[in-house]
Amino acid sequence: MLLVPGWVWQGGPVRRALGAGLAAGVFFGLFVLVESGAWAAAAIVLLVLTPLHGVRAARRMSGVWPAGADLGPADRAAVVRATRRGETVPDPRLAPDVVRYAEALRVTAERDRLRRWVMVLVAVVALAFAGYDTVAGTAREALVSWLVVVLVALDLAWWPSRRDRLMARVGRAEAAARAPERRDAPGG
Repeated sequence: MLLVPGWVWQGGPVRRALGAGLAAGVFFGLFVLVESGAWAAAAIVLLVLTPLHGVRAARRMSGVWPAGADLGPADRAAVVRATRRGETVPDPRLAPDVVRYAEALRVTAERDRLRRWVMVLVAVVALAFAGYDTVAGTAREALVSWLVVVLVALDLAWWPSRRDRLMARVGRAEAAARAPERRDAPGG
């Protein structure tokens, strides 16, 4: 959910499923194509993974931020965009939604921190497979295995700082959204 851009949120659950699912289907379909050279296998991965991952992602998105379903597409996208950029939402009536979306992102980021240990394990396994494929596999297998190692390394090295910067912007947007509440509070 931390990686889902505002335009994916703009649509309903079907558009969210398609936006998230198609990205995963194309990505992993290309991996299959590079490794096997088989267009049919890549198409099968695309056709199977797109709906499976898409439905899972859309359900997860709706489950983490259920209040998003109550907003119209343009309002939902405005809330997501402003929150992810760390800006004040243009329409003051959407300020409570910024706070709710920020909380959903905070919960998701905390869950993401817990998965770091899994990624370390994946990195060790990917490195072992890449070494094995380099020695005993085909050139295509070695290429894909080393691509996986690079992607996992990027996830381990790049994503934590990117997540922290995103959460800092989310905090700024949430503080801006709460500002009117502080002014309206008694004694404020």
